[in-house]
Amino acid sequence: MTLGLSPRCVGGNDQKIIYDDLALPEFSVAEGEVSSSYHFSSSRNISWRMSNEYLRNYLWMRGKYGTRVFFYEANITDTPDITTLLGAKTHINFKPDGGWYDLCIRRINGKILVQLWAVVCSISPEKCQLQSADSLTWPGVSGVMNHQRANALVDPSIIYLDDRFLERYEQNSFYETTPFEDNGSWTCNPSYSGQWSFTDCRRIGRNLIKVRLRELYKGKPDREIVWAHSHTVALGGVDQTDLEEEHIVAKVQRFLDTLLDLADGLAWLAGELGSDGLSSEELIGISREELRAERWLPYPKLSRLAQVAPLDMTEQQFLSRCKEIHELWQKLPNGVVRKVIDQAGHDSKKYKSFGSLKLLQVLTNVLERLNSNRETVSSFDAGHQDAEVTGRDSRLAPLFLTADLRNADAHIGGSISQTLSDLGFDMSQTNSGYGRALDYVFDQNIASFAHVTSEIDTGLSQTFLA
Repeated sequence: MTLGLSPRCVGGNDQKIIYDDLALPEFSVAEGEVSSSYHFSSSRNISWRMSNEYLRNYLWMRGKYGTRVFFYEANITDTPDITTLLGAKTHINFKPDGGWYDLCIRRINGKILVQLWAVVCSISPEKCQLQSADSLTWPGVSGVMNHQRANALVDPSIIYLDDRFLERYEQNSFYETTPFEDNGSWTCNPSYSGQWSFTDCRRIGRNLIKVRLRELYKGKPDREIVWAHSHTVALGGVDQTDLEEEHIVAKVQRFLDTLLDLADGLAWLAGELGSDGLSSEELIGISREELRAERWLPYPKLSRLAQVAPLDMTEQQFLSRCKEIHELWQKLPNGVVRKVIDQAGHDSKKYKSFGSLKLLQVLTNVLERLNSNRETVSSFDAGHQDAEVTGRDSRLAPLFLTADLRNADAHIGGSISQTLSDLGFDMSQTNSGYGRALDYVFDQNIASFAHVTSEIDTGLSQTFLA
């Protein structure tokens, strides 16, 4: 098509053709039915619709006007004026200069029939007045910025964006938004199908993105630049922000590192107790080698977990994220942990029905007993106590409480406020949103898994020193 649109067909009962602008992308620019059947009456109305912006652009390119055509007819009363107007004629037509309508009055079967055909101009060949990237002013930059001026910039001209500018891209699978770590900082560069991409957008502070103005104007549609502009943060707001505060992506990476360390520790412990060699990928479904080679790309669940988490996030968004936190480590095979615990000398019937959390709790209790007595793994079953199966360690409580929050998201019971209070969180901080609550849940889960890993590492050290 002239506008560079790509068609796609919808079959079945719909029988439609839809045109998309895949360069932006913009979907359903124009669409309409392409088939119908007629037997005394049409099986359905055939109609087409088109985006106002694209329609006006098309008319502008062709130098044409958009018109509205309509027809009207009705029987009217035969008054003396009508009789005089018709005279001896059976019908009479009226058509003004320019011919925008055609009015016909006729006498037929003793009745007076009025018919009107008309065409009126409804759309002129003028483009929509869209905001251009060449008419924007940016915080800390004097004057209006345009592409030419931005491309010639030599000074950094740093712009700060609210990271909610990423939400549009994170919530649409057509865009690529995987974070990447680069020289100790994290970049978040939304891109579309290799056609355009943001560049050098770096996370800083909890909810800010730092980018050079020149990079913002490079090789992308104007509407993306305008979208970024709508999320700029004034320099005064930046000055009041802690730029060293951990952002959501760094927090997810720290959580991931803790899980990988735990998986490595469990693999070593299982090997020492007679199990075949295991890898972190077999234990938590994530491979260190693949992470080094491909970063987060093979694991979209990490990108989902690291999506924008504003301070004013809703309760439902918070619960959904807690569910993802819980499910990230749920791939840990119960069978592996149970086999390790079997070597501790306990009656397996006592923990036969335990799930992953309780099994991890039992394992931690066993390791704490070994380490407190400065014993090696070879003494894994020496001096075992029944309390190791039933006892709870407060340092693992956050894992159980996060599971409760996950259940709350699934609507199967549990008070959210009570669970967070039990976790040690000050509920008054949720008055403006659940962002801080999410930070707290992350930190507490990381601390819990780090404690288990620490106990394994202590056992490893004592084993090698023995």
